Amino acid sequence: MMAHFAQIDEDGTVLRVIRVPDTREKTGATFCRDVLGLGGRWVQTSFSGSIRRRFAAPGMRFDAGRDAFVTPQPYPSWRLDARGDWQPPIPCPETGDWLWDEITQQWRTLSGET
Repeated sequence: MMAHFAQIDEDGTVLRVIRVPDTREKTGATFCRDVLGLGGRWVQTSFSGSIRRRFAAPGMRFDAGRDAFVTPQPYPSWRLDARGDWQPPIPCPETGDWLWDEITQQWRTLSGET
C-alpha cells in the first residue's frame, strides 16, 4: 500500500501527486519536502476521497478553509457550495442527458433543446 501526497503552490494549485510508502504516511509531508528534497508544501490525498473530499490531480486547487481539493470551475456562473462542489445557477433536471449553456444560462438536452 502507498499513501499519496499533493504538492501545492502558493496559490493552492496542485502541481503534482506522488506516492510514498505507508510507513511514511504520518510524516509524509516532511518526507516529500525534506527527505526526498522536493521542497514546497505537501498535503495528503486519497483515492477514496476519505481525506480532503476527493483525490487531488494537477490543476485542482486545495481549499484550506474547506480542507478539500476542488476541481477547476466549470463555468463562470457556477459557485462553490459548502462541501466544495460546483453548483450551477439553476439545478440540473433530474432525468435525461443535459448540458449547461453558459450563454443562455439554461440546461439543454444533448440535441440542443431547452
